[in-house]
Formats: sequence, structure tokens, C-alpha cells
Amino acid sequence: MKNRYMPLLMAICVVIGIVIGTFYANHFSGNRLNIINSGSNRLNNLLHIIDDQYVDTVNINDLVEKAIPQILSELDPHSVYISAKDAQNAADDLKGSFFGVGIEFVIREDTIHVQNVIANGPAERAGLLAGDKIVTVDGKKFVGKEVTSEEAQRRLKGEKGTRVRIGVIRYGSNKVKEYNVTRDEIKTKSISAAYMIDGNTGYIKVKNFGETTYAEFLVALATLSQEGFSNLIVDLRDNTGGYLESAVQMSNEFLPSNSLIVYTEGRKSPRKDYMSDGRGSYQKIPLVVLINENSASASEIFAGAMQDNDRAQIIGIRSFGKGLVQQQIGFHDGSIIRLTVARYYTPSGRCIQKPYVAGESDSYSQDIVSRYKSGEFFSQDSIKHTGPKFHTKAGRVVYGGGGITPDVFVAEDTTNITSYFTQAAQSGLILQFAFTYTDDNRLKLNNFKEMQELADYLVKQKSVELFADYANSHGLQRRNLMIRKSHDLLERYINSRIIYNMLNEQAWHQYLNLKDPVIDAALKVFEKKKLVSVHSVKDLFGSRLASTMAISFA
Repeated sequence: MKNRYMPLLMAICVVIGIVIGTFYANHFSGNRLNIINSGSNRLNNLLHIIDDQYVDTVNINDLVEKAIPQILSELDPHSVYISAKDAQNAADDLKGSFFGVGIEFVIREDTIHVQNVIANGPAERAGLLAGDKIVTVDGKKFVGKEVTSEEAQRRLKGEKGTRVRIGVIRYGSNKVKEYNVTRDEIKTKSISAAYMIDGNTGYIKVKNFGETTYAEFLVALATLSQEGFSNLIVDLRDNTGGYLESAVQMSNEFLPSNSLIVYTEGRKSPRKDYMSDGRGSYQKIPLVVLINENSASASEIFAGAMQDNDRAQIIGIRSFGKGLVQQQIGFHDGSIIRLTVARYYTPSGRCIQKPYVAGESDSYSQDIVSRYKSGEFFSQDSIKHTGPKFHTKAGRVVYGGGGITPDVFVAEDTTNITSYFTQAAQSGLILQFAFTYTDDNRLKLNNFKEMQELADYLVKQKSVELFADYANSHGLQRRNLMIRKSHDLLERYINSRIIYNMLNEQAWHQYLNLKDPVIDAALKVFEKKKLVSVHSVKDLFGSRLASTMAISFA
């Protein structure tokens, strides 16, 4: 009988012991938490203490939202936190599609202006036109300070099949007209231009590396093949990267079998080699790759693979220098972190990640400005190589530790840049004028369907003079001597934006490429068939070439 109740008595004793121990721990330990003193436990318990004892009510979720980015910033410049409300937009950028109404818009004077309507998209089918001003959404006024790009996207994007009522004011009328738009899938492209620059040379502009980039790239190549291209320019300028896999797939098209494209390696990520399979259809075509200071990540994977395998000439300015690989990890609330888990290395073994100090993001983000001030954009001799030397398959010297250095360097030209031009560009006045001019002259401009005929027409309209008057009335004092000196730059910038507004992104690139010395350098390479090491534009032209502007038209 005693043995029968013994387990029950022992259990009761254990419970009593726990209760007594907890009582004494809480009352005689000076309120110290009896936990393992690890970092994660301290963070968790700090939040509990704040929630339980802080003098005022605290929103713990908001506190965590602010703390996570700060923690990640102490690791490296590319480990980041993306909140739930921004996560969908971040995914859409690389996914190649989103659900919405199908318009491209700009915000001018606290009002949404429809810049372009996507062909055969929901907005076009409903009757919206480029130039419309959106003033109401679902019957509610939507103008004024609340109009931001983020808020506009929140109201206009939505699930497929849902409806949104959009009220617009059309040019020449003061009446609001409403359109019912049924949201649908909108395709976004990462190949923004593919055309023949001359009778032999195809040109493809890749603006990012997303889910659909490789498929779009194959379509572009097939189109150029039908037009008989025998040389190819791949333009990666201002391409900040994206998916590693897309860059590997593109690289595979140009490399023979069993060529190393890139490899990744990290503390918890064993080395992984990405090799070509020999199935690429363009292994022999003469190739040039264009880069600049904003070409990063996947762009550098592609450029590095072509350079280290001696497969292409790289032309332009030294690239950004991002050699860190992020893994995306999602939380239950829809927010995500992109955590650096490895470094990637080009085939020669170089990591082109530029130096950084953990926690000092300001100096890292100012690196391009520092490079500009040091003269690197104007002279190849000013490039400072901080990393070790490596060698391509053919034995050419390349450097690690800070971007891809081009084989053919094309300097920036500031000769005709004046303070007037800089103010006009940086203030946004050129963009505002171009949009206003487009809006006011849309009926006339609709007659031009080709880039060249529209460009020729705009020259006759003396757009620089019209802009100078517009800018003067908007606070930028007219400076005739400076305007004359920067006339070509101003005309190029103004007319390019009008062409973009009226035609499309490809026409915009076609126009800008007409007088682009980087494109000229590429064509000269093909002309001389000099697809071996070339160290400066002087080797090709006998004198230094220069870029006409250091302005991004994104």
C-alpha cells in the first residue's frame, strides 16, 4: 500500500519544491532574471522588461521594426530588413509581373499624371490615356500632400480581378471622368531595348536580373538573329543586379562547355561552382559588355565571367563592387530579411566586393562620390586597386577587392557641364518641363511613331530655349552664356525625356546611344576586331574619348 502512494507523494514534493524555489528566487534575487546570459535571451528579456515595467506604454512591434535594421546594419552593407508593407513591391521588382491597373505615372504638383498606359492592359482597356491626371480613387479625392508613390501604388495595385474606380481630368477639360478598371497581371520587362545599332551589331539593354530575364534575353537574341547580327553589345550600365541564377543562365549562352562562371562560398555555405554546359547558341559571336559605377551584383557576375574567360571586352567605368550573396528569409507577418550568407567569386578566384567596415554604412554609400572626387571617372590611372592580382585564362591581370575594372576605359567628360546644367538636372526642372511640354503638345507629337523623326522634329522646336523660359519662371535664373555652353547636354536630356514620354523605353535608349562614346568605343572594337586585351580608349582612337554626361535618366 505504501509503495502504491509513493510516486504520488514524490510528485507532490517536487511541485512544492518548485513553488518554494520560485518564491525565494523572486523575492531574494534582487529582481535579476534567472536565465542563461546569452545575447538572444537578453534581447528577448529586454523586450519583456520594457513591455512589463517601462513608464509609458510602448508598441513592442514598432520597437522591433526599428531594431532589426539596426542589428543587420552592424553586419554588412547588404544585409537588410524589408517590412511587410514593402516586401511585395520588393518582390515585384524581380518577379517580372504584378497585379495592378497597368499605368506608368509621375507625381507633379501633388497630382498623379499618367505618363504611359501599358498596351492592352486594364487601364487602356478601360479608356485611360497618357496625360490623364488622376484626382479620385474609388470616389475619394486623391490629390495633395497625401499623394506619394507608395500610397498611389497601395491604392491602385491589388488582387487580380478586383475593381478600382479611377477619376481623371483630361487635357482640355475641367470635368472629372470616372473609369472602372479591373486589375490584372501586368508584365514588367528587364530587357528594355533590343535592336540593331548598325548593319552588323545587335544591342541589348538589361536593366535588372529578374525571374524572366533569361527568357526575355533569348527572345531578344532570336529577334536580332532574324535581323542578321554578327556582333553583340550587352549593356549593363546602371543594372544593380538581381538573381544570381539569371546571370549564370545568360553567361551560359556565350561560354564553351565546362567553363567556370562563378562560385559562392561562406562560413555555413560550402563552395558551389556554377559551370557552363556547352549548350549556349552564341559561343563564338564577338561580344562587348558595357558597365559603369552603378553596375553591381549579378551584373558583375556576368561581366566577371566574360572577362575572366577572355570571352568579351568590358567597356566603361569600374563597376560598383558588390560580391556578397544574400538569402531571403521570411517572417510570419510578411516581412523579410536578406541576410548575407556567402561571397561570390569570379572564375579567376577574385571576390570583387569592395572594402567596408561593419556598421559604417555612410562611408560605404559615399564610395562612388569619393571615386568621382578622386578623379577615377576621368582617368584610368586614378583607379586604386586594393585587392590582390589574379589572371584570366589567357594570363591577363585582373584585380579583386573592388568591382570589375573595364578592359576599355571611357572617361566622363565635364567640359560642357555648367552650374546651370547641374541645377537644371538636379532640381527636376528638366523632367517637369519635358512632361509639361509632352502634355501640352501630345496631339501634335502623336504623329511621330519613330524615334529619329521625333528627334528631328524636336530639334526644330528649339526645346532648349523653351526650357530656359520655363526654368526662369520656376526659379532657375536664365544664364545665357552657360546655356550656350551646355546647349548640347540640355538638348540631349530634354529631348530624350520627351521621346521617352511619347514612345517607349527602347526609343529612349536608341536616342541616347546615338552620341554615346561608350557605344562608339564598342563599335570601334568590333571594327578593328580587337577582342583581346585593350587597356584604354587611346589604344583604339589615338586620343581619349569622353562621355557626354554623368546623369542617370532612371
